[in-house]
Amino acid sequence: MDLNSYCRPVSNPNPTKKRSFLNANYGDDENNEEEPTHESKATTELKRKCIDYHSPAVIDLSSRLYRKSNRRSHAAVPGGSGAAAPYLQCHSNYLRWMGLPLGDMVGNAPCSVAFLTYCAHVTRAKNSNPVIQTCDVPRNQWHVRCLSWTPGGRRLLTGNQEGEFTLWDGINFSFELIMSAHDQSFRCMAWSHNQNYLLTSDSGGNIKYWSPSIAPVQSIDSHDGQPIHALSFSPADTKFVSCGDDATVRVWDWASHREEKLLEGHGWDVKCVQWHPRSSVICSGSKDNLVKLWDPRSGSCLSTLYGHKNTVTKVAWNDNGNWLLTASRDQLIKLYDIRAMKELCSLKGHHKEVTSISWHPVYETVFASGGMDGTLIYWNIGPKGSDEPAAKIPYAHDMAIWDMKWHPAGHLLATGSNDRQTKFWARNRPGSKQGLDDDGLDVDGGAGTYDTDIIHAEMELGNHVGIVIGRRGATIIAMQRQTKTKMHVDQIRRVLQIEGTARQIETVKKRVGALLERVSSDNDDRGASMGGFGGF
Repeated sequence: MDLNSYCRPVSNPNPTKKRSFLNANYGDDENNEEEPTHESKATTELKRKCIDYHSPAVIDLSSRLYRKSNRRSHAAVPGGSGAAAPYLQCHSNYLRWMGLPLGDMVGNAPCSVAFLTYCAHVTRAKNSNPVIQTCDVPRNQWHVRCLSWTPGGRRLLTGNQEGEFTLWDGINFSFELIMSAHDQSFRCMAWSHNQNYLLTSDSGGNIKYWSPSIAPVQSIDSHDGQPIHALSFSPADTKFVSCGDDATVRVWDWASHREEKLLEGHGWDVKCVQWHPRSSVICSGSKDNLVKLWDPRSGSCLSTLYGHKNTVTKVAWNDNGNWLLTASRDQLIKLYDIRAMKELCSLKGHHKEVTSISWHPVYETVFASGGMDGTLIYWNIGPKGSDEPAAKIPYAHDMAIWDMKWHPAGHLLATGSNDRQTKFWARNRPGSKQGLDDDGLDVDGGAGTYDTDIIHAEMELGNHVGIVIGRRGATIIAMQRQTKTKMHVDQIRRVLQIEGTARQIETVKKRVGALLERVSSDNDDRGASMGGFGGF
């Protein structure tokens, strides 16, 4: 078996040209591809960017083919002593050729495949440019609200504020389909465990059933027309749970489409809910700062966790069934062990609200989190982990990361943001430490040392002084925390004064430049659409 034969790009016009994992610039088309000739122009246009997925794919395939699924791993052997059932092991000859690149061992074991700090591709919503409705609809009406991988991870499904599905290819990231799904904005989507059905909800209290081919099956109106923020299936897929702004959690029967239980106890909007992966326990988080555990059979509250001081935005069960992860607008992420109802740790790394979290599908102790300021952080907890961020990308998105989902094989992470972009994150190239340093910035010159000389610089802002400052200084304060620089806006001269290293100043200028460019483009689009109404 030839390892290099697995490393060709998609639709390679020259199949004899091989690409090696040990090349430090693999995946970089500019460095690895020859200049296309006149005869091969038509063929080279078909090439797409491809992600190295082989090592995680082997883990995923071996788990599916040779091991009992996680949903049955807790079952005892019939007639046995309670030990786990034995399973076949694949031969080592099928695995040893798929080892990790030799140059990417920069620390602990899972960092080479679990901490995905390389932005592989960026997609933008097809209807991201405002048209006729610009005069009446807010500018943020087109952002990506939720996303989910299809069964098997071949495609990514995203939902936006217009209530539309967008389908992206999960291998070459090309656009495939856009279709209308809801009359109002998307709120969430969830696949059943058997992957036979998809549930979606919107801001008007509507829940819809979908088949794997994205065909509508059933529609339910609930929660008194209030937004439904989360959906989750029971372990057997016979029930599902929903939560909304009517301060209730509702348990539904899947087959009869009927509400079975109404769980009341929260004092404000319920923002998140998730069913335990194996037991009859439901966890919900609310705007009243509380996390509650429910018994769906009796409808009673089992326990209440008082760890947060602001709105609980997300809750997530670990696949082991023992750990519960909660995120809040108080900038904290807390990990609980429900066996002892004990807080294991409180994770501090975000400088603004935590808006999304997601456990890694392969590594039990690894998860990712996204913040209101667009920061993406990877964590590794547990006995060999740490309470400090394992990898950090300070400006992964320009605005809030509303949702994130891991590919089933664990080699890709998709994030959807308020900046109307969906990004695919992959592992670093061999030898790169991008995102693995303390401040999330690259090392200068590749020599392993930082430029420590403090210098001063200025940047012209023009008429966008208020945009850089933000509401009550929120934008400039967050930027100072992320880049570890000192900044001041001279409103008389309309310039941004920056104090820091050359690398830090360069990062600030890129980030501010991108912000001003996006604001200018939005203003141009708005003016063009108004001009269509005769200067309306």
